[in-house]
Amino acid sequence: MGTISVGDKNFETDEEGYLVNLGDWSEDIANSIAKTENIDLTPNHWEVVNFLRKYYEEYQIAPAVRVLTKAIGKSLGPEKGNSQYLYELFPYGPAKQACKIAGLPKPTGCV
Repeated sequence: MGTISVGDKNFETDEEGYLVNLGDWSEDIANSIAKTENIDLTPNHWEVVNFLRKYYEEYQIAPAVRVLTKAIGKSLGPEKGNSQYLYELFPYGPAKQACKIAGLPKPTGCV
C-alpha cells in the first residue's frame, strides 16, 4: 500500500497507485496522480476522466479499453471514440491510466 499526498492530507493507494477509497477522489487528487503519470490534464483529458466517473457510477465497473472506446464513441463522437485519440491522451493505456486519474479501480482485464 502507498499514499498520495495532497496539501496536508494523505490518501491511501494500492500497490499500483489506484485510490483505495473511491470517495477520497477530488480534482486535486486527479491532478496529483496525473503529475506522477507525466500528464498535464487538458480539457480533453478531463472529458475522458469525467466520462469514466459517470460510467462507473452507472455500471459500477471500470471499463476495459475496448468497452471504453466504444462507449466514448457513442457519447462523445467517433473522432474521440478511437484508440489513437485515447492513447494520445493516456499513453500508458487509456483505460488503466485514465481510471487511475479518475480515482477508479483498475479495469478488469488490464494487466
